[in-house]
Amino acid sequence: MAKEKQDIWSRWLLERRFGGDPSAMQAALTKYLYPWRDQVLNHANLQEGEILLDVGCGDGLIAFGALEKVATSRVIFSDISQDLLDHAQHIAHEMNLLDRCQFLNVSADDLSVIEDASVDVVTTRSVLIYVSAKQQAFQEFYRVLKPRGRMSIFEPINRFAYPEPPNLFAGYDVQPVAEIAQKLKALYERIQPSDTDPMGDFDERDLVSFAEKAGFNEIHLALNIEVKPMPDKVTWERFLHYAANPKVPTIEEAMREALQPEEINKLTLHLRPLVERGQGIRRGALAFLWATK
Repeated sequence: MAKEKQDIWSRWLLERRFGGDPSAMQAALTKYLYPWRDQVLNHANLQEGEILLDVGCGDGLIAFGALEKVATSRVIFSDISQDLLDHAQHIAHEMNLLDRCQFLNVSADDLSVIEDASVDVVTTRSVLIYVSAKQQAFQEFYRVLKPRGRMSIFEPINRFAYPEPPNLFAGYDVQPVAEIAQKLKALYERIQPSDTDPMGDFDERDLVSFAEKAGFNEIHLALNIEVKPMPDKVTWERFLHYAANPKVPTIEEAMREALQPEEINKLTLHLRPLVERGQGIRRGALAFLWATK
């Protein structure tokens, strides 16, 4: 797929979230993404012959995991990105799985092309952080599920870590250059206001409330919170080319937009050694919610 033809979702998911470093992608799959996928699927309890709807399927992490986990399952890949659906369909073709797959270009809050009570399981991974109408999405999940159908979702709780205090940027102490770093933070805040953007307008309690209001009568939630030193050292190039999500610039792009050349140099002199030595703190909260109709 030619890079210039990719939409923002595809380009971020397949490249920008790892700073353009293929080894970082493989490391993330092993350390984080596969374990998250496995938890979502374990909570989903997919059985032989059942239909799973993966909402916001992205690159197909959960969907392909379901096809592998249950040999007679069928999976509906749904996403707002046609590029990502095409990517997943190409993989399914190469794996000789197309007869067990369906691909739908739809949003999480409007699944109207899917009939009522027609699927056994609904899954998502880091999807609701991009959806403004979260309650409507839960209503749709409930509607398409069969009686006793299961929903299993994973969402980062960004309210826990953001906005960062003035002395931190991306988990690194920037107190000596706080005024410069604040210009970068202000740029990101303008693009995605922390109090109103879907990325941070909810927490784990809201997820439970959304599920209850949608009609689910058995709901479970597990919250994982970590505050710890940066687990990995990264190269400065990877750090610069990293974008936190599809709707924001990379750190390098943000620097060029918000800072003067001398400010970039000053920030780099301070921040680069911290990044390359892994001298930062990572704060994160992750929620797994599963429920039965």
